Amino acid sequence: MRTEDVLAAIATGLWRWDNASGTVTLDGEAARLLGLPAEPVVLPEAAARARFHPVDWNEINGIVNLAVAEGTLAEARLRIMDEDGRVLRTVRSRSKPLENRTADGRVDYELIGTIQEIAEPQPGTTAAHTPITGDWRRSREAFLLDAGRALAEARSTAEVLRVAASLSMPGFSPDGLAVFGMAGDQLSVIGHHGHAPGDEGPFSDMALDTDYPAAEVVRTGRAIYLPTPEDYKRRFPVTWPLAQPFDRASWAFLPLIVAGRTMGAWMAAFKHPVTFSPDERSVLTTVARMLAQALQRAGVAESERELTTGLQRSMMPQLGPEIPGMTIAARYVPTGGGLQVGGDWYDVIPLPSGRFALVIGDVQGHDVRAAGLMGQLRIAVRAYASEGHRPDAVLSRASRFLAGLCSAPAPDEDPGAGSGPGADADADFGSPRFATCLYVECDPRTGTLEIARAGHPDPVVRMADGTVLMRPTAGGLPLGIVPDTDYPTTRFALEPGETLMLCTDGLIETGGHDLDTGWARLRAILESDAHDRAAPGEGGGDADNHLERLADLLVQAVHGPSSHHTTGPLADRREDDIAVVLLCRESPSCGCGTSVEHPVRPARRTMLTVAQAEPSRIAGARRQVRELLHDWADAEQVDSAVLMVSEMVTNVLVHTDGDALLVAEAAGEPGARRLRVEVADASDELPHKRHPGEMASSGRGVLLMEMLADAWGVDPRGEGKSIWFELYEQAKPDGDEDREAPGPAD
Repeated sequence: MRTEDVLAAIATGLWRWDNASGTVTLDGEAARLLGLPAEPVVLPEAAARARFHPVDWNEINGIVNLAVAEGTLAEARLRIMDEDGRVLRTVRSRSKPLENRTADGRVDYELIGTIQEIAEPQPGTTAAHTPITGDWRRSREAFLLDAGRALAEARSTAEVLRVAASLSMPGFSPDGLAVFGMAGDQLSVIGHHGHAPGDEGPFSDMALDTDYPAAEVVRTGRAIYLPTPEDYKRRFPVTWPLAQPFDRASWAFLPLIVAGRTMGAWMAAFKHPVTFSPDERSVLTTVARMLAQALQRAGVAESERELTTGLQRSMMPQLGPEIPGMTIAARYVPTGGGLQVGGDWYDVIPLPSGRFALVIGDVQGHDVRAAGLMGQLRIAVRAYASEGHRPDAVLSRASRFLAGLCSAPAPDEDPGAGSGPGADADADFGSPRFATCLYVECDPRTGTLEIARAGHPDPVVRMADGTVLMRPTAGGLPLGIVPDTDYPTTRFALEPGETLMLCTDGLIETGGHDLDTGWARLRAILESDAHDRAAPGEGGGDADNHLERLADLLVQAVHGPSSHHTTGPLADRREDDIAVVLLCRESPSCGCGTSVEHPVRPARRTMLTVAQAEPSRIAGARRQVRELLHDWADAEQVDSAVLMVSEMVTNVLVHTDGDALLVAEAAGEPGARRLRVEVADASDELPHKRHPGEMASSGRGVLLMEMLADAWGVDPRGEGKSIWFELYEQAKPDGDEDREAPGPAD
C-alpha cells in the first residue's frame, strides 16, 4: 500500500510551502481539507491564505519563526473557511521548517508537513474539551493576560518569584521553578520554588562553562527543552546526577532576555511528561520574557531603594552616647517622591559646655536636591553648635549659610547654558530653597531648655500625668529667606517625668490633615497610656521601651492602616516626610522610670511669657490654660479661668511697659484639684477696684476676679508685682451650697 493511500485513509494530507517562490503545493487529501477539489494542486500563497482564518494565519508566522529558532517542529491549529467566511473544519498542521540560502546570501524557508482534520465535539454533547479539541487558544490568552498583570504589579524580586511560582499554565503547570542569574562568570540561584531549603547549594556559584542546561542557555541565549530524563542524561551527562534526585520527568530552560542582553535563565521542571509542543513552547517563551522584564524592573527598583535608603541613613545621625537622666528616641520616615529621599532631618549634638542640643528641621522639597541641602545644612548647624554659639546665633549663621547655598548664579556664568532638554532640572537646582528648624539646648542636670525656632512647628510637652501641651515659643523666619535674621529664644524647664516632642509638619499634616486636625490626632496618641504598657516580653519600667513604643505609635497613627480611614479635610494632602524626636526627663513617677506607686499625683505646671511687642500671644496663653485644664470637672470653671487669664495678661500689656510672665499650676487628685495662676510684671503700681460705666470698655478686671475666683490677691515683689487667683475643682457644680475659700488676704 502506498504512503499516499495510508495518509488519505486517515484523512491526512501533505503540503509544501515554499517561501522563496511564494507557492503552496497540496496533495489531493490536503486540497480536500482546504475545501478544494480532491486533486493535487499548486496554489499562490495568497490563494492558500484565503482558505484559512486570518487570526490563525497571522499566528502561524510566529510559530514558524519559533520553530526555526529552536530547530523543532511547527505545530498549529487552523480553521478552514469557505468563500462565504464560514468555518468548514478545524485542522492540525505539523511541519518542519527547512532553511534555504540563496546565491546572493538571502535566507528563505521551506515548510514540509502534514495537515489533518480535528474532530470537534458537537453542540449539546458531553464530550470533554481537551487541550487539542477545546478552545485552548482562548485559555492561553487569558492566562498570559493574568500573568502579565501579576508580574507587572510585583515590586520586588521576592514578589516576582512568588508570582512566578503561583502561575497555573493552561494544560501543563510546572511543580519546580528556579531563576538563575549571573555574577561575573558565575551562575547563581536568585530564587526557587518546589524545592527544599538548601537544594540550591550544588547549583550556586556554578561556572558558566559548566555542562549544565542553565549555563548553556545563558551562554547561547537559546532555550533548551528536555522532554524525558533520557534526553537530559544524553545531552548533559556531567550534571545529570545533580538533577536526578529531584525525580522530575521533563525540564524547560529558557533565557531571560532584556533589551537583547541575557540576564539569566528560568527553569521549569515537571513531574509529569511534557512533549513541549509549539503551543506549549510559545507559552513558556512568553512567560520567560515577562519574567525577565519583571525581574529587571524589580532589580532597578531595589537598587534605587538601596541607594536612597543608604544615602538617607548616611545623612541621619546616630543618637550618640547616653545622657544621664535623659532618654531620647527618634524616627525618620521618607515618604515623598519616588526615590524616597527628602529634606527632613534631626540631630543630637554634644556641646562644649556639657549640655547637648536637639535639632530638627525640614528643607523645602522631597527630591534629591532637598536631601543634598539637608546634609549640608545639618553639618553646618552641627559645626556652629560645636563652636559653642547660643541657639539664636546658631540659627542666624545657618540662615546665612543656606541663603549662600541657594543664591543666584554668578554674573559671569553663561545665561544660555540651561537652554537644552535639562534646562528645567538645572533651573530647579539653582532655585532658592528655605528650611524650617527648631534648635533646643538642654541642660540634663536641671532640665532647662533654651529654644530658638525658625518657622518650625512648636514643641509639645507631655507632662508626668499625661496632660499634653503645645508650648508656644518665640520664632523667626525660616532659614535661607533673609540672610541676616534674628531668632529670639524661649526658656522653660522640662520637669522630671515630662516628655518633649519635636516633629516636622509631615507628622501633623500627612493624610489630608491641617495643623488643627493633625494635632488632635497626635494628641490622642500622646495622652493615651498605650505606650506606658509594656509589650510582651518587655520590662514595664524600661525608659527606652516607653519612648520607642511612643515613637512607633506616633508614626503608625500617620502611616498605619487606620490612617487611610481617618483622612483630614484636605484630601489632596497625603504624603510628606516625617521626622520626630522624643526627649524624656526620667522620673520614678512616670512611664520612663521605674514603675513605683506614689500617693501624691505630680502637679501640672506651665509658664509663658507674653511680650509687649507680641499681643497676639494672649491667644496662646488662653489656649495653654484651656489645655492644662482639659479634664477639669466643671467646664464653667475652665471658661472662668481662661477669661481671668486673658484679662490679667491684657492689663499688663495695656497699663505697663513690660512683659507679662504667666505661671499656671494644677495640683491634687482629680475632682479635688487646685488651680493657681500667677501673672507677674515689672510695674509697682497695684491694681485697684473701679466702677466702670455701662459703656466703659475697661476697668472690670478686679470685679471679675472677685466674682469668678475662689481666691485672689496681689503679691508685691522687689521689682514689680504678681497678681494671682485660685480655683478649686469640684466633681459637681455647687448648687446652693456655700463653700469656704481663702480670701485675698490669706
